[in-house]
Amino acid sequence: MTSLGWPAPAKLNLFLHIIGQRPDGYHLLQTVFQFIQLCDFIDFTVLESGLIKRSSNNFGIDEENDLVIRAAQKIKEKTGSKLGVDIKVEKNIPVGGGLGGGSSNAATTLVALNELWQTGLSMQELGEIGLSLGADIPFFINGKTAWAEGVGEKLVSIELDEGFYLVISPGCSVSTKAVFQASDLTRNTPRITIRDFYDGYGKNDCETYVRDHYVDVAEALDWLEGYAPSRLTGTGACLFAKFSEEKEIYEVKSKLPQKWQGFVVKGINKSPLLDRLKNEQKS
Repeated sequence: MTSLGWPAPAKLNLFLHIIGQRPDGYHLLQTVFQFIQLCDFIDFTVLESGLIKRSSNNFGIDEENDLVIRAAQKIKEKTGSKLGVDIKVEKNIPVGGGLGGGSSNAATTLVALNELWQTGLSMQELGEIGLSLGADIPFFINGKTAWAEGVGEKLVSIELDEGFYLVISPGCSVSTKAVFQASDLTRNTPRITIRDFYDGYGKNDCETYVRDHYVDVAEALDWLEGYAPSRLTGTGACLFAKFSEEKEIYEVKSKLPQKWQGFVVKGINKSPLLDRLKNEQKS
């Protein structure tokens, strides 16, 4: 059985504060995740053999390090399923850009295989498996725009304006590990509330470090800042700005230097993965 086109949407961090660090080295965060209409798509072919493999190279990532393979192995271990799967990923989300493509792929894999293998895990159980693979995977499984704390796993669903963004990929990849290990990274930003965020407070604490160490990102941020307030998403390298009118955003995109890739996307409060799962359960 082959099930085609499961969506794995990208996300933006509308702000990202680092408010502390745990003894194990993980950073304590405050952030807001919002989905955007930019998706990878994943095909799953269920295998009676029990083998887990992929038929896409996933941009040079070794199979043993590929989050979709690791996610499939985790749910197989958790449930004892005898089935296997061949996974094919169509990549549209820039790799290493802070848009969460790898984590979203893993989340979609967990949700899809739970349905296709009929393993019967709850969303909470899937979220626990996801958290063992990456801090933001529970958000992608939960499927709702969220205020997040802890290491990114403590989620409160919120509703936001589903406006339009220009997202720019400056053509480089930022190492999340390097950013979080940096000695000069801000780690003591005071807590804010959801109300503070709605009132316009919030920044990205990783942006100063990334600006200083990735000249392409700094240049793109400065360029976009000439048209609208711009901000890094996650640890980068992608950045974004929100526009009030769709016409204006396309005018700005038309001026984008050719060395960068631009996406006009809509922010959305509900992941298309939830709709796909609902349709799958009806069929």
